[in-house]
Parts: sequence; structure tokens; C-alpha cells
Amino acid sequence: MSDEEKKRIDEKLKDKKEELRDDMFIGFNEAGEEKTFYKLLEFDSEETGKHYLAYTDNELDDNGNVKAYGSIVTYDGGYMKLEAITSEKEWKVIETALRVLQEELKEKKDEGKNE
Repeated sequence: MSDEEKKRIDEKLKDKKEELRDDMFIGFNEAGEEKTFYKLLEFDSEETGKHYLAYTDNELDDNGNVKAYGSIVTYDGGYMKLEAITSEKEWKVIETALRVLQEELKEKKDEGKNE
């Protein structure tokens, strides 16, 4: 990440930092447009030795499901950098982690109904 990119990010985020919760982050597309994303799950994989982030922008797909994304997380100084997942093995790691999270949330919801 160039110093110019870091400066641009700092400039765009200076007013937003107080508005963001720990489970939120601002991302930028290739055109430099900002978008708020929400962290679903962040974890390290012993299998791949990498750090992953599953996240959403809360937009819905054509079937009414919330769109979810996954990326490899690296850091450049204090800046989080998201890299594309390129292997089927890594997608399986993300999908499995999200499935486990979904099952845990469903169990908690079901436990709340039984109380």
C-alpha cells in the first residue's frame, strides 16, 4: 500500500472513526467509493496459516438472502488489507466457519425460546 493510498484512507476515515463500532469497517472500491461493512466472523486457520474475515454490507441477493463475503486479512502497518481468496480449499474454510457460526446462533435462539 503506497503512502498516498494510506493518506487518502486516513483523510476519508478521520470523521468516521467515532461512528464505527468494533464490528464495522469502511472499505473502498477501485473507484475510491466508500462502503460500510459489518464483520460476521474473524479467525485464524491452523489449516492454512492465514487470517480470514467474513463480512457483509447487508445487501440482499435476488433470493432475499444477505450477501456475505470472505477475504484473507493482512496488515500493512496499522492498515487492514483484504486480499482475495483464490483457492477452493480456502473457500471451504470460510464456508465451514460460517456454517458453525450459523448453527451456534440458531442454538442460542432456540434456547431462548425454551426459557
